[in-house]
Amino acid sequence: MIAVGSDHGGFELKTHIIKHLEEKGLEYKDFGCYDENSVDYPDIAEKVCRAINNKECENGILICGTGIGISMAANKIDGIRAAHCHDVYSAEMTKRHNNANVICMGGRVIGRELAFRIIDAWLEAEFEGGRHADRIAKIHNLEKIINRKE
Repeated sequence: MIAVGSDHGGFELKTHIIKHLEEKGLEYKDFGCYDENSVDYPDIAEKVCRAINNKECENGILICGTGIGISMAANKIDGIRAAHCHDVYSAEMTKRHNNANVICMGGRVIGRELAFRIIDAWLEAEFEGGRHADRIAKIHNLEKIINRKE
């Protein structure tokens, strides 16, 4: 199951991405927004990332106007490895080397066909593990250090 969410700036692209997922026979859950009325991207990022951390969904796709703000918000949540991607190679490598569980894009920056190729590359890539798993463990250790209340 793929968690999908956008703010108003990513709403149009999200509707095309949902159709693309449906055409590929992939299951998804839409966490909003549901129209072009203004919403705050951190709220949408929280919903999608909470679904991933609760194991309701395996991966997430987040879209805002540029992809930047929503990726910053998602990466504040423990356990989330969100990658802001605007090209196919980065999308593939972020799964292979970083095991990104969320991919972020800008609805006002990239077109739908490129977004489809980015999503497909990310979903089809497989995490390589090994030294990359060690690096991900270090990222999660940083979360523990940074978030520790002293």
